[in-house]
Amino acid sequence: MKREQSAKAAPWYREPWPWLLMLGPVIVIIAGVITAYLAVVTSDGLVEDDYYKQGLTVNRRTERDQRAAELGVAADFVLGEEGRRIRILLRLHAGVALPDALSLRIAHPTRPGFDQDVALRAEGGGVYVGTLAPLTGGRWHVSLEDEKRQWRLVGDWVTGTESALRWTPLSRVTAAGN
Repeated sequence: MKREQSAKAAPWYREPWPWLLMLGPVIVIIAGVITAYLAVVTSDGLVEDDYYKQGLTVNRRTERDQRAAELGVAADFVLGEEGRRIRILLRLHAGVALPDALSLRIAHPTRPGFDQDVALRAEGGGVYVGTLAPLTGGRWHVSLEDEKRQWRLVGDWVTGTESALRWTPLSRVTAAGN
């Protein structure tokens, strides 16, 4: 009689092993649904819609970088007033006229919502001033160009390390004094 009772086992759904074996695939399916949801709902900040047009402008950008080197463009910039005011001292070869205004672009590598375009106005003597929103700490791509877009300086800047920076053509933005 004891053998008959042991042969009559409980139904499968009352055993722990089938549930334990099904747990893995169920977790994978739930993770897949969550991943698909996030892929559809969130924005791909690093993917550009007009990547082909951007690829075509590479030669033009390189020419502007080389033009900055030919003109001897160099700049020092200082952040003041808790990082809200920026002052740039622009230097060019002798005989080259200073532009009336400059354009500064500060772009975060992964968060396009933090990017800033700052118009800088001349104060005289190669000094340009502008106002920007406070920057979060981290690495930023920085681009400075004249109003006619004939030359530009580009580089990377790590905020929070130094507030005074030196900038020369075809180089990285470096801390002043380096």
